[in-house]
Amino acid sequence: MLRRRYKGYIIVAFFLLCLVYILQRSWDAAPTRLPDARTPPKSPVHQGLDTTAPQQQADSRLPAQDNGQKPILGAEKPPVAAESVSKKGASSPTQKPKVVTPAESPVPKSSTNPAPKVKETTADLSSETPATTKSVAAPSSSKTRIHWRSFTQDFPVPTESVVPVPTGKPKPIPQIQYNFKVESAADKAKREARLSKVKASISKSWNSYRKHAWMHDELRPISGSFKDPFCGWAATLVDSLDTLWIAGLKDEFDDAVKNGVAKIDFTFSEKGDIPVFETTIRYLGGLLSAFDVSGGHKGEYSVLLDKAVELAEVLFGVFDTPNRMPVLYYRWQPQYVSGEHKAGFVGVAELATLSMEFTRLAQLTKEDKYYDAIDRITNALIKFQADGKAAIPGLFPENLDASGESLVPSSSYSQSFSMGGSQDSAYEYFPKEYLLLGGLEPKYKKLHEDTIDAVDEWLMYRPMINDTEWDLYFSAKIRTQGDPGHDLDVEYESTHLTCFIGGMYGLGAKIFDRPKDLETAKRLTDGCVWAYHKTPSGLMPEASLMMPCPSLERCEFDRTKWYESLDSSKSYRDQQISEWELQYGSVAKSGDSSVPERPQSHEEYVHDYVTATGLPAGFSRVLYKSYILRPEAIESVWYMYRITGDPTWMDKGWAMYEATIAATDTDLASTAVSDVMVKKPPMDDSMESFWLAETLKYYYLLYAGPDVISLDEWVLNTEAHPFRRPT
Repeated sequence: MLRRRYKGYIIVAFFLLCLVYILQRSWDAAPTRLPDARTPPKSPVHQGLDTTAPQQQADSRLPAQDNGQKPILGAEKPPVAAESVSKKGASSPTQKPKVVTPAESPVPKSSTNPAPKVKETTADLSSETPATTKSVAAPSSSKTRIHWRSFTQDFPVPTESVVPVPTGKPKPIPQIQYNFKVESAADKAKREARLSKVKASISKSWNSYRKHAWMHDELRPISGSFKDPFCGWAATLVDSLDTLWIAGLKDEFDDAVKNGVAKIDFTFSEKGDIPVFETTIRYLGGLLSAFDVSGGHKGEYSVLLDKAVELAEVLFGVFDTPNRMPVLYYRWQPQYVSGEHKAGFVGVAELATLSMEFTRLAQLTKEDKYYDAIDRITNALIKFQADGKAAIPGLFPENLDASGESLVPSSSYSQSFSMGGSQDSAYEYFPKEYLLLGGLEPKYKKLHEDTIDAVDEWLMYRPMINDTEWDLYFSAKIRTQGDPGHDLDVEYESTHLTCFIGGMYGLGAKIFDRPKDLETAKRLTDGCVWAYHKTPSGLMPEASLMMPCPSLERCEFDRTKWYESLDSSKSYRDQQISEWELQYGSVAKSGDSSVPERPQSHEEYVHDYVTATGLPAGFSRVLYKSYILRPEAIESVWYMYRITGDPTWMDKGWAMYEATIAATDTDLASTAVSDVMVKKPPMDDSMESFWLAETLKYYYLLYAGPDVISLDEWVLNTEAHPFRRPT
């Protein structure tokens, strides 16, 4: 009897265990909300390095919210922006960025997490999307993928408050390009021979990408493999489209559009978050530019604009925040998007480098919501200046807190300013947005002129060099705790990313009739050309420090002062020499072999250091010796040639091109190199999409003739994508 009772207990216990198991499985499968404490989006890192480590998915079994409130994503602990990230990724001169390894060949991950319940206002992507939608993922037909779909926004802009894109007859804008005269037969032959070689480089790099890395972000030009540092949406393909068209590679363009772009699915990515800045300038800018250069609405490639709209609708959800400031690392999966969003800490370049692309999209689609989104950012920047929150009026701190009612510096302790990484393209877009809007929005003129005045006063310096034929400027980086007149900390940097500044100065000089700025533009551009000339490889390092002159006036090269900047232990070495001379000097003269070796003097130490490192006179230190196929120096050279008509800029550019190809060329394409301070730099097996999108495009445009992408008809975004100016 007792045994039978135990038997009954066992049966009941087994039944209860089965019930608990079934309930647990159903709980695991049920949609849940994330708790308030979440890992914030990753901070930006060096885009010149691999940044594609697979994103860890959130655990769907986390307990649900019990307070009935929608979580605010990114509101609790906004991510601190990296020290230097910007146009095409900058590395900080003072802190080497962490390298993360990308997924080489993405394989779709299976997902057991169900999508959140679909709201009644769901809109299909193929239909016209209302202005008040947000990006929310929803399941595709595949059981292994979750795709984006549009949902009602949490913080919509009322229809009557949407700011329309300015329209009407453009304001008169001064001519930008030089009035070129008919060239001689000899000059034409020379130019076209150079053009032919650049075109061959474009074809070689493109064909290798087409063969070895098709539909992936980047080619590895040594191994012939690929990597996907962005969202796996074929970055090189999209980024290169307008280059193919401009270079006359129309068959390749047609193939890329029909067999590439048309098959990209912007509603899905293996990556857990979307880098909004890079995606906007490379993908959205690339699609819109390719549409423009291939004929626009009158052309044969309407799919380019269709795909731009598809991508823009995904990106538009980043603006769905209480203050309409964007979330710049956008986690698009359901467990994140189902909650409300809030902007956090941002680099000013990432925040302010969305205007051109969304403006052009608004112009082409007649959808004002795209322009409204970026106009609110511009107004927030203007208010930041009006409220006196910048320690240097006219400039913006490298990092901002965009989470509140208005922008504020990310640090209450200090502010950092430069024209380099994390800041560059914010300023570049002020005069370019003015052009794109046909001069109909004057606030961009004031933003630009205030920037130039501040750079002239606080950042500009002349390097102390021993080349009397060169007339150079560079732009420094400064830090202040709020009283720049007394606590300024200056870093006399020379970074490749900052080399865009000559083009910006030159463009603004013509648009806003500031002739003095054009002279400054020439000196800034020559600074970067000179830096190319001074290294053993003929390539400018990623980042260096320079010896400054006391003022912007020319100064003589002071070898003693330069040596002292290279050796902070001069006093110690002098003392060691004195002690050795006192103790062993007389004995050493007698030839006694027991005498210790004489220590190096300051002069000897620095001489050996300069000889061993190849450090050019005037450089204090080379912080990063790499060259990752960057375009900024040749970009400014191109602007100088088109604006001044001086053919010496073509010769300067050709020396840069030949040095670049000599150092970077492989059997497949060109590759990044790790040390430009040696004659034959070691190769890195990396070719960023901007090699074809920008660097080779600027070289091609330098020799293509002034009518190809005239600055009086086009305006180029920070990824060298030309948008047609209004007429």
